[in-house]
Amino acid sequence: MIGLAVIVGEVMVTNARPDIVRLAEGFLTGFFICGYSMVVNDIYDAEIDAINQPRRPIPSGLVSMKGARSLAVTLLFLGICFSVVTTNIYAVLISIIYSLLSWLYNSRLKKKGLAGNALVSSSLAIPFIYGGFLYGVKNVSTLLIIMALTSFTAGMGREIVKGIADIRGDKEKGVNSFAVVHGAKNASRLASILFAVAVALSLLPVAMGNANIFYTSGIVAPDSIFVYLAIASLGKLDELSAIRIKNIALLGMLSGLIVFIGGAI
Repeated sequence: MIGLAVIVGEVMVTNARPDIVRLAEGFLTGFFICGYSMVVNDIYDAEIDAINQPRRPIPSGLVSMKGARSLAVTLLFLGICFSVVTTNIYAVLISIIYSLLSWLYNSRLKKKGLAGNALVSSSLAIPFIYGGFLYGVKNVSTLLIIMALTSFTAGMGREIVKGIADIRGDKEKGVNSFAVVHGAKNASRLASILFAVAVALSLLPVAMGNANIFYTSGIVAPDSIFVYLAIASLGKLDELSAIRIKNIALLGMLSGLIVFIGGAI
């Protein structure tokens, strides 16, 4: 999904006529750096996952810690390499900065609640900007920024819900998520607001007259999902319902990304 978001940014600023090689370079940069981030997350979360999600690769013994570290380094190397070959200084800087921020989040900021959630959510938004930056800073449009903000807000809502699902392990390991500090009920309400805001942001291009027919008709699908999530999150979510909500949110984000691609074309 991160690689596809980069493609949206590229297509948006090139009027659907991007260079195929650069398109591939952008996709692979997002793909590999996202993969690196996820592996690093699993490494640092191994003890928490042993409580919350014991079937994950490291706590289940399917992957060794040494193997996970080797994979993380390999993915990071590949991601930076594909960024460098774009010969675009903005792209290289973004890829390096977000690689460092990913490590910083997992090693330190994850325990800082909303600050950590915001950093993770920004990593869902920055690929759109990254794709636009591949063709120059001045090419980043208002529509592209709205798409990035929509992804950020939806991702933020999902992160809050994820914190509800992980309350048990987070409490034991000293992770001060919003759900741990303020309770599952308040976290549910905040997630509901964020999902609703994501829907409102997604409709801005239509209201501004900047959306094509694919976006205008297609946005109904992901927005319907997030409206449902906003309503479902109004009550106090327990661990199982939070897991269900965060999985459905991922589906909504994927369908939204498909609509964004069509909107870019």
